Amino acid sequence: MDDLIKVMIVDDHESMRNAFEYEFRPENGYEVVSSIASATDAAQECLQKQIDLVIMDVCTENNASGLEAAAKIIQQSPEIKVIVTSGFDEITYAPRAKELGAHAFVFKSKSCSYFRDVAGRVLAGGRSFPEQQIIPLPQGEAPFTDREMEILRLKCKNMKTSDIASELFITKNTVNRHVQNMLAKSGFSSMMELVVYVVSNGWINPNY
Repeated sequence: MDDLIKVMIVDDHESMRNAFEYEFRPENGYEVVSSIASATDAAQECLQKQIDLVIMDVCTENNASGLEAAAKIIQQSPEIKVIVTSGFDEITYAPRAKELGAHAFVFKSKSCSYFRDVAGRVLAGGRSFPEQQIIPLPQGEAPFTDREMEILRLKCKNMKTSDIASELFITKNTVNRHVQNMLAKSGFSSMMELVVYVVSNGWINPNY
């Protein structure tokens, strides 16, 4: 049993945890040693149980962010492989997971066997991320840049311009310039209209 890959599953849906536990069973070379609903104590759990692989949902119980937990795990235990997942078609999750150092991002619409395939690639030193999605804009307009997407996500969290500038280490004028560029590209007359557009369509989740 010592040669089995030790897995931790973090997901607030019991049915998903059960499905992953079945897929990552000893017959397939894995042992699920931790299966929890909230990401709150995930980093500590990794230390206590010598985890090799984490499958981390973005949105977990008690509003705990899987992205924040993944970042903490990677920082404290860089040898642990982390696969981030989500059932939401949110376009910022995958690039944010990649930026924080996760090894893969997989949407829950994929089969559990696909997750195991990705786990194998990750454990062998590879990485796996879906093609980056973009917010639909009028024909002929360039997509939002990475910086614009950062600012838009923070605007969706109802952050003030000054707070966004501090968060991203840029000036308020730079934030406002990016905002004007986004409005010009999207055709909206105000940032509030753009925020409503992206949040109501599920492209950005302001809570995670």
